[in-house]
This record gives sequence, C-alpha cells and structure tokens, in this order.
Amino acid sequence: QVPLVEFGGGLVQAGGSLRLSCAASERITDIRAMSWYRQPPGGRRELVAVITTSGSSTYQDSLKGRFNISTDNAQKTVYLQMNSLKPDDTAVYYCHARTGSSIYWGQGTQVTVSS
Repeated sequence: QVPLVEFGGGLVQAGGSLRLSCAASERITDIRAMSWYRQPPGGRRELVAVITTSGSSTYQDSLKGRFNISTDNAQKTVYLQMNSLKPDDTAVYYCHARTGSSIYWGQGTQVTVSS
C-alpha cells in the first residue's frame, strides 16, 4: 500500500491556480506534521510548506502569500492551494509525512505552469 497518495497536479497557465491534495494511508499513524516539497527540472528538492497537526504552518519565504497549506487531521489529508502560479513553480511536488518514528514520501505529482 502506497503510504502517501497525491492528487491535483497538471498543466496550468501562468496566473492560474491549482490545489494539490495528499492522503495518508491507514497504516500511517501518529502523524506529527505533513509537508509539501518540490523539485524543479534539473534542481534540488526544496521545502514548500509544512503544517503540524496542531495547525502551525511554515512556508518557504518566497511562496508566502501565494501558497496556502492546510490539513484535515481526521482524514489524514494535507492540501496545498497554489495561486498566481508562475512558470518558475513548475516542478514535481512531493507530499511528506513525519510521524513519531518515521518519515514517508509520496510518489510526486507534476505541476507545469505555462507562460
């Protein structure tokens, strides 16, 4: 069973919006925080945003105001609302979960922003 499954990637024009979602499987318990990372073409994986189960969130500075992370703890799901998208936001977006004892990664979802 895949531990984290992402949905919502795709192709969007610059200025548009996308909402990513990521659901954790039933076998993952004691989640402390969930995050989104991204890896642009030829680039390194970088943190986009993280949210704890208490609701505290942190963003990559350059994305504040355009991206919003939220979570449904009961459903073990994390969302990433992305607005005013730019071609530089093109990347594979990965979901990440941290529990009391382990970390998990999703398989990634492609987001492509055309100019």
